[in-house]
Amino acid sequence: MTHPIGIIANPLSGRDVRRVAARADTSTPQSKRNQVARIVIGAVAAGAKRVLVMKEPFRVSISAIENLEIDASLEVVDVDARLDANDTVRAAEAMRKAGCAVLVVLGGDGTNRAIARVWPDAPLVPLSTGTNNVFPRLVEPTVAGAAAGLLAAGVVALDEVARPSKCVRVEIDGERDDMALVDAAFLVNDHLGNLMPFEPEKLRALVLARAEPAGIGMSPIGGLLRPVGASEESGLLVTCAQPGAPGRVLLAPVSAGLYRRVNVTGSRELALGEPVVLRGPGILAFDGDRERKLGPGQEARLRVERSGPFVLDIERALRLAAERGAFLDRERWHDAYDEH
Repeated sequence: MTHPIGIIANPLSGRDVRRVAARADTSTPQSKRNQVARIVIGAVAAGAKRVLVMKEPFRVSISAIENLEIDASLEVVDVDARLDANDTVRAAEAMRKAGCAVLVVLGGDGTNRAIARVWPDAPLVPLSTGTNNVFPRLVEPTVAGAAAGLLAAGVVALDEVARPSKCVRVEIDGERDDMALVDAAFLVNDHLGNLMPFEPEKLRALVLARAEPAGIGMSPIGGLLRPVGASEESGLLVTCAQPGAPGRVLLAPVSAGLYRRVNVTGSRELALGEPVVLRGPGILAFDGDRERKLGPGQEARLRVERSGPFVLDIERALRLAAERGAFLDRERWHDAYDEH
């Protein structure tokens, strides 16, 4: 029995002010359309029979599939898109209800976080099209789609090719809980919604599910001190202070093509589930997005847990497919333009 796959392409990822404030690339709708088409072709080549895409004003996914002649049902999910984060939320909820075995996500850390908030154990193939991303991967969409298709077709099982990711769970006094997929930062003298690269003198603490030395953004601040990878059963706490206070200065890539000096006062490993208490006033930024405000004396408790979305291991899925002969003796399956 095959299950559908869902594709969520955030049309706005990779298009914000960080193209001006730093040196990040711009991800255009045309580029995303091409990537969606490659995902669909890879998924159907691997055995997927039904693909759901999100309708939005840029027609990224619709234009990608409307001229594909392939042996699969290609369906559009109308979420009354308004070009905000709720579009992603509604699409994820609709695709979960439709029984999607996996979601292929074109977006950044924030797009994937929006999905994880409403579908905590979602099976994901996250592809990077945003800025400062650590959670999604830079990988060829064709093979990413193939990995998703193998799962949807039952060639591989979820527990063979994925495990829950780590995340940072956040409890805030008197308010709803929240989460970050990679890092939660505590900033002072900042404001909600600020998309500019952070100013190091405002950073006071970082709770990291992953501290990647080869990352961009907050994660390498920890990664260049004490690397903690996705597979390790721990997190990292980094404390910081304003320039001139006792500490050591770390040079870190906080955005694409942008290094800044951070005054680090300490770092230590966090056991999974170990609480870190932060007290306001200040701003909490999740995966680089400044989203929650702590009032004076208001506390937040942060824990690194392995309770995030399932992330498919693309290479393992394709290796298992090879061992099982999944691509052998296959009949022609798509249009003459692609196959002769």
